[in-house]
Amino acid sequence: MPAPNEPVTMPRPDIGEDTRADNRLGPVYNVVCWNDPVNLMVYVTHVFRKVFGWEEAKARKHMLEVHEKGKSVLASEGLEKAEFYVHRLQQYRLHATMEPTE
Repeated sequence: MPAPNEPVTMPRPDIGEDTRADNRLGPVYNVVCWNDPVNLMVYVTHVFRKVFGWEEAKARKHMLEVHEKGKSVLASEGLEKAEFYVHRLQQYRLHATMEPTE
């Protein structure tokens, strides 16, 4: 038991990189970025790093997938977070949509 003037600390949950903990409560949506003839590859990589906080290698991998396959699923999230990511990508003038997962 802590002393009377000592702050009580509560154990913190172990939070990893998985941001989908809230998805168990509702449907999950894929955030998809589509290829376009306008944006440069270096710009798309930059946007992915900025929006998702990814390292260069991961951002480049998804950028190449967009470029070579026409699209890349960037994240699978609950409705609000998926909408947030799509809106952020669109602010950077990327063609992004969200689709319900199957």
